[in-house]
Amino acid sequence: MVHTCVVAGCRNRRTPGTTLSFYRFPRDPERKQRWIAAVNREGWVPNDGSRLCSTHFISGKQVKNPRSPDYVPSVFTTAPLSPEMKESAASEVPDKQEARVEAANALLFLQGQGTSSAGVQDQEERPEEKEQEAAVEESASSLSTDEENEDSEDEPVRDSKKGKFSQVPVAQINFEDILRVLKKENQLLRESVEKMSLSENSLRNDAEKVKFYTGLPNFFVLETVMWLLAPHMDGMKNARLSKFQQLLLTLMRLRLDLRNQDLAYRFGVKASTVTRTVHRMVNIMSSTLVPTAVFWPSRAELRKNLPAALRASHPDCAVIIDCFTVPFEEPFAQGDQQKSVGQNAQGFGAGYNLLKYLIGVAPQGVVTFVSRGVQGNISDKSLAEGCGFLCKLLPGDVVLASHNLDIADSVAARGAVFQIAGGVQGAANGSSKDLLSTVCASETLGVQKHVETVISMVKRRYSMLTGPVEGSFTTAPERSSNLTTFDKIVQVACALNNLCISAAPLEKFPQKTPTS
Repeated sequence: MVHTCVVAGCRNRRTPGTTLSFYRFPRDPERKQRWIAAVNREGWVPNDGSRLCSTHFISGKQVKNPRSPDYVPSVFTTAPLSPEMKESAASEVPDKQEARVEAANALLFLQGQGTSSAGVQDQEERPEEKEQEAAVEESASSLSTDEENEDSEDEPVRDSKKGKFSQVPVAQINFEDILRVLKKENQLLRESVEKMSLSENSLRNDAEKVKFYTGLPNFFVLETVMWLLAPHMDGMKNARLSKFQQLLLTLMRLRLDLRNQDLAYRFGVKASTVTRTVHRMVNIMSSTLVPTAVFWPSRAELRKNLPAALRASHPDCAVIIDCFTVPFEEPFAQGDQQKSVGQNAQGFGAGYNLLKYLIGVAPQGVVTFVSRGVQGNISDKSLAEGCGFLCKLLPGDVVLASHNLDIADSVAARGAVFQIAGGVQGAANGSSKDLLSTVCASETLGVQKHVETVISMVKRRYSMLTGPVEGSFTTAPERSSNLTTFDKIVQVACALNNLCISAAPLEKFPQKTPTS
């Protein structure tokens, strides 16, 4: 049976060879009603044959997790304007331009009549009229070189190259041809400026440009992020930047790690405006976007989507953890250092100019936890106990790591189990010791590569996380939160990375072969 998408204006059909997916409307009444509302067809009710294609989901497929953005379809193009509206909008600017050009032509004509009767001496006394006449001469001259099939009436215009234009009456100049050339040149200039500008229209149909400047895969994802943040940006009054430009500026700051003065030149504002905009937008994305995209999944959801690589060896794996560091430019004052780590810092040695983070990655490859940043040589145990990670664990959960992070006792206190990948199998019988050692080494390498791939993916997508971090982002934490602005930037980068659906699935480990 051939299915057609029910969204108004969408012509996608299930045909042989198509890569699109078509989904039934959910059986759950509440979710089904939300799908109907998203389709937005007045008085329409779906039947058993109604289908919705995958292009209306951010990731290209529906997700049954209620906290996912793709729990309900959200990608819909706006309805096109009626032909009458398009025609009126398109003709409004040319009409104004034609009126101005006609007025200018009439003035030039009158001035030309005056100069022909006044004589050479009067022309010398009016240098402004001579400049205007020269401008008309230059335009007519350039026009004549472009026209290959001109009539004999245009011969005086060609003679203007030799200085004879002053003898030609202005009335014989074809101003319609000049106007046509100027209009074409104007249109080409407008298109060129539009392509070079950082505007919503210039990004709408250019996925590569969106990816380069924002790190997001396409304009639909960028538009969805804008839709989520726009209601919370009403209090941000900025006469020079629109809401879209404020979001784009912030994403460019995170993505390309451009300095404030560079962004100020690009968007035509002051550097102080860029600083305020970035800090405000990061706060909004931290409170709005992060809870939506970075969250701890339920145990049932984890087990349901557990990769085959871990089903046999670690079926209760809840998270794979690791630590990463980011350098910053200027050292913290000692008082601020001790305050930020909760009096748990163990000195200010080689790690003094580094921010250390604990990150948790689900086996499916998405970031589920990011700690706040701490400075100095703080132990992994102190970081894990003070960042709230242990509170996420449930009895029976398995926490994996590629190396010993010295948190086994802290994890055990929560009823969970901390395991180094390959550590349990390494204690097997001696008859297959060499084979199991190889399997354990491969498993450890796979887990380590898994986490490192996700971390490097986030840093590669948002290069501001590679450092060094400017002091303005690390020395002014909010009073209502123990997170600095850069802590929020790290969390926002992880949230945006999750929205890209670019998860790094855990590679399949070598399977143990039974031994006799």
